[in-house]
This record gives sequence, C-alpha cells and structure tokens, in this order.
Amino acid sequence: MTGVLVIGGGPVGLVAAILLAQDGVDVTVWERRVDPPSGTRAIGIHPPSLELFDDLGVLDDIRVDAVRIDQGEAWSGGRRLGTVVFRDRPVAHPYVAALEQWRTERILRARLESIAPGSLSTGTACTSVRTVGDEVVVEGTDASGPVSARATMVIVAAGGRAGFPGGEDPGPVHRYRDRYLMGDVADRSGAGPIARVHLHRDGVVESFPLPRGMRRYVVHTGYTSPRDGAGRQPTADDLTTLVADRTGEEAAAATNTMLSAFGVRSRRRSRVLDGRIVHVGDAAHEISPIGGQGMNLGWADARVFAPLVARAVTGRGTLGREFAAAAEQQRRAVRRASWQAALNMRLGRPIPAPLVGVRDLGLRVALNGPMMPVLADAYTMRWLR
Repeated sequence: MTGVLVIGGGPVGLVAAILLAQDGVDVTVWERRVDPPSGTRAIGIHPPSLELFDDLGVLDDIRVDAVRIDQGEAWSGGRRLGTVVFRDRPVAHPYVAALEQWRTERILRARLESIAPGSLSTGTACTSVRTVGDEVVVEGTDASGPVSARATMVIVAAGGRAGFPGGEDPGPVHRYRDRYLMGDVADRSGAGPIARVHLHRDGVVESFPLPRGMRRYVVHTGYTSPRDGAGRQPTADDLTTLVADRTGEEAAAATNTMLSAFGVRSRRRSRVLDGRIVHVGDAAHEISPIGGQGMNLGWADARVFAPLVARAVTGRGTLGREFAAAAEQQRRAVRRASWQAALNMRLGRPIPAPLVGVRDLGLRVALNGPMMPVLADAYTMRWLR
C-alpha cells in the first residue's frame, strides 16, 4: 500500500512525485519506458516553472547547461520588426531556460531518488485502474510479468496520446489542419541566445537556441498530409531548404540530430478529479505545442494539485471546495494557454502576399510600443500562478 501512485514518470509526473515526497507522502511512480530519458522534445522552462524548480531544489542543476533566453525577435522579409525583452520583467527569473527534455528529466529523476529512494519503477506499464472502497487498485506489467499496487490516490501524468485504462471519457479531440516540421541543427543563425520568429507569407519559421551550440527550427509546412504526394517522409534536407528560403539562415542538414513532422490537436478533460484519480498535464489537457506552453502548464497542475493530494492522503484535509477552486483556477489557465497557442498558430499561418505588409505594420506597432511588456509577460507565462 502506498500513499500516492503516479502513473507516468515524464517531466510532469516527476515534479508531482517530488512535491508529494517533499510533503512527507509515500509515493511510487510507474514509468513504462525502460531506457533512460532521451530526445530533445520540449525545451522551454518558463519563469513560473523556474520558481517552482527553485522550491524543488533543482534550479542550479537546470541552469548549469541551459541557454538563458532573455529576449525574442520578430522578423519578416529579412528585416527585424521588433524585440520582446524578458530580462526587465519584475519576476525572480526573467528569462526562459532552454534545455533538452531528456536533461530536465534526468535532473528531476535524481532529485526524486535523493528524497524518495527507489520510488521510480521503470519498465512498468499501467493496464487497469479501479477504485475499491477507500483505495485505488492499479494493475500493470513489468519485465517479470503482471504487477499490482494499492494506493490511497492516483495521479495520472501519462500524457495525452499514451492512453489511460480507466476513468471517465478524456474529452473530445479537435484536430487542426496545420502541419509543421521541426528539427535541431548546429546554430549558424548568428542570433546567439535570442529566440526568433520569422513571419513569411508561406508560413512561420520559429527558432530557439539550444545547449551545445544547437538550434531548433519549427516550420509551418501547410495543411497537407505528413506525407507528400510521393509518399515520402520529410527529411533534414527539406528542413534546410525551408529555413533557407524563408529566413536566409543556414540549417545544415548534416548536423541534424532530431527531426519530426507533426500535426496539432487540442483536448480538455471535463473533470481533472475522477473519484480518487487526479489527471495532470497532457492527461488532463492538450494544447498546440506552438508557443511552448504545454510542459509548463503540466508543471503548474502539479504545483497546484500535489499539495492538496498530500493533505488528503495524510488526513490533513479533504478533496472538497479547495480542490474545486484549484481545478477552476487551472481550467482558466488552460483556457488562456489554449487561446494564446491558437493565436500563435493563426499568426504563423500562410497569408496572401498583399496582407503581409498589414500584418507586419501591426506587429511593429505592438513590439515597439507600450504593448511590448504585455507581450513579454504573455510569452513567458508570467500569468501562470
């Protein structure tokens, strides 16, 4: 019998487990992956999450290798339209820390192991969850065969696409027609630690600095299937051509370390609390990845809900009005993040050539006037409290 079983040992599940362990809760984490974390995936750690990481005791480890992004630029037609400056905002950490997700996960794993040794069980996949009286019975499989556990409560942080055996309907899925190609290459942009958004009539190119002299490019490729007419998957050469055509920058295909073609979907669960099961992160809500808010939104879930779960399982509180108020707070945060992500997508879509000048003029006014601090707060998720 454990106090809380966390299903999913990715970045959100690990943060939830650390918060619970720091609050004196007996916690177990089931993670279906066997191999150590790998892959770049999500990269941006925003100011509210940096404050949380300070509380978790991992901020110094995060900052050792992360690139500190304290400003972003908007470009069009080879000209800079304006700059959004983060470093002057009145927050404890006025920047976005860019770090590969695998590094973030390994830091979080080490922290969890230091305060709750042996709590992370890798290679363990959940197959069923059911509530029995005042307990939750969780069944699964590991390398040895079937396994089972009993917990006072369960937190599901297994992501939105992994599927979850049990609980209410996860909510309707809205699929956008937008397609993107994303890749990491050696940084030859000359932008250094600055993030850039290149607005082109054929679609946006976003670029972000990464550690070890790398840079991520995200390119809008239109509204077609991920496969072209010849049935061919996009390649690093495709990324190189698109980046060069729309930005004038070199994205050398030979230096590519990650390439992904993807579509966009959104989904929101009607209730995050299902009996004794709490859903967080993508298990509760999915938004467009454009803008890099999803992982930070999941961490905010953990920050808000983990203390309430800890109080409930230790007899210091109940999942009543306080949880309902917290759930409403997070619903508002999800709605705002979804709206902002959708706005980012619309701004980066292909547009007719005659409208490019109108769009660029509007952005110049916004980026070089009193709206700039508002945009800085929006893009660094200062509102996420």
